[in-house]
Formats: sequence, structure tokens, C-alpha cells
Amino acid sequence: MSVTAPPSGAGRWPVVRPWLGTAARLGLAAVWLVAGASKVGDLAASGRAVNAYQVMPYDVATVIGAALPFVELALGVLLLLGLATRLVAGVSAALLVVFIAGIASAWARGLAIDCGCFGSGGQLAEGQAPSYLPEILRDLGFLVLAGFLLIWPRTPVSVDAWLSGEPVVEDEDE
Repeated sequence: MSVTAPPSGAGRWPVVRPWLGTAARLGLAAVWLVAGASKVGDLAASGRAVNAYQVMPYDVATVIGAALPFVELALGVLLLLGLATRLVAGVSAALLVVFIAGIASAWARGLAIDCGCFGSGGQLAEGQAPSYLPEILRDLGFLVLAGFLLIWPRTPVSVDAWLSGEPVVEDEDE
């Protein structure tokens, strides 16, 4: 009778990693879909939220604010499908870095605004305190998901995997 040791943690990584990637892809897709859907019904409010950061002229801020929900929805749909995952993860990471920088800038300049990340946003009511640190930490978490997908974009149950025709999950015995 022979006894074999259970596979080491490193041996499981090739099997677990694609499923972690799937969770990251679907999680980030949900974030973008919820963020875009929460703003698409009131594009003027989205423009006011971008303008509240006071980093660009009003007209530019309103155009960016009106376009942003559609960009977020597009990123969400592409991630949900698993299509061009590395490219979408890169765009997601860049957008999240801009969001983090914007929130940090508003905080550093003493502005009292709601980030507008999942809704209308804009100036806060008198006496209402902003919650910048939780917003930055949340976006850093989303950035980690995007970074994971930049490094390991191939996930099961995705258009990318279907188009490549190669197995995504490696067998532990190999």
C-alpha cells in the first residue's frame, strides 16, 4: 500500500486561479453595471457629480458625467461576457485610479461632496460629513480585482476562453 501526500498549495493554484479570476471578473462586472445603471437615468445629476470635484470646466464635467454611465455599462457587459478581459481590466484599472485620485483630491482640498460613484453625488448638505476613506478603500479593492484580471485574464465560462479553444483550468495531475 502506498500513501501519497495531498497536493501542495502551489499544486492547487492552476486549478483555483481561473475560478478566482471568474469571481473577480463577475464581481467587477457587477460593480460597473450597478454604477452605470444607477446614473444612466439622470445624466444631468451625473454631470453635476463630476463638476462637484472642481477639476475641470463645467461644460467638460457635464459631458464626462453624461458619458460615464455608458462607459461603466459597457465595461460591465464586456466583463460579464468575458470578452477582451485584459483590455477591459486595463481600462477599469485606469478609471479606478482616476476615481481614487479624484476622491483624494476632493478630500485634500476640503470639499464636502458625495463621490457620485453609485448615484447622483454632488455637494453634500450643510453639516453632512463626507466619507472619503471608505470610498478610497472600496475603490482600491476594485482596483485589486482589475489588477488580478490584468495578470490572469483567462477565465472559464467566458467568450475569451471559447474563442481561444484552449482549456482554461489545468488538471492538477499534469
